[in-house]
Amino acid sequence: MVKIDMTETRSRTPSNQRITSKFPVLHYGGVPRFDPKTWDFQVEGLVQHPVRLSYEEFLKLPKTVSISDFHCVTGWSRLDNKWEGVLFKTVCDLINPLKEARYVTIACEGEYTTSLLLADLLDPDVILAYKLDDKSLPAEHGGPLRLVVPKKYAYKSAKWVRKLRFTEEQELGFWETRGYSNTADPWKEERYE
Repeated sequence: MVKIDMTETRSRTPSNQRITSKFPVLHYGGVPRFDPKTWDFQVEGLVQHPVRLSYEEFLKLPKTVSISDFHCVTGWSRLDNKWEGVLFKTVCDLINPLKEARYVTIACEGEYTTSLLLADLLDPDVILAYKLDDKSLPAEHGGPLRLVVPKKYAYKSAKWVRKLRFTEEQELGFWETRGYSNTADPWKEERYE
């Protein structure tokens, strides 16, 4: 029997969140189909080297493993998720953002978008993940590629990522234009504007 240290668990859980060992599935719209032969990943906007990578090419980028907690705006948290993928910083090193680039819009399948400060995305735990807990990331959890931003509510951890657009001005995303917080800090309970 595994003993859970509740003191440590509480210190890692924002107020008004409950811990779950399951991984609830929440998203707007249907789950897109993935075809590795036609899928691509693009980076554009205020960058020195725009890129377009096939799925195979993306998988050849330097990979990392990151263990982090995941907090949903609906009130649940899942601890110690093991993500594997490419650090956001690695992508930045590849494309070299221009100094004017302050924000990044993440464009996904199904016209879903979100955006964050570039500075937030450069945190060392932000990853473009294609595996979860040593298995290919399931489609219902964002596979083949999901952004993971552990210090934000999960709607900032966009599923089905296809494109990054570096901008000087922020472009509000799907949930942010519908009243959700743009800063989305779970430790400050920034759920809604």
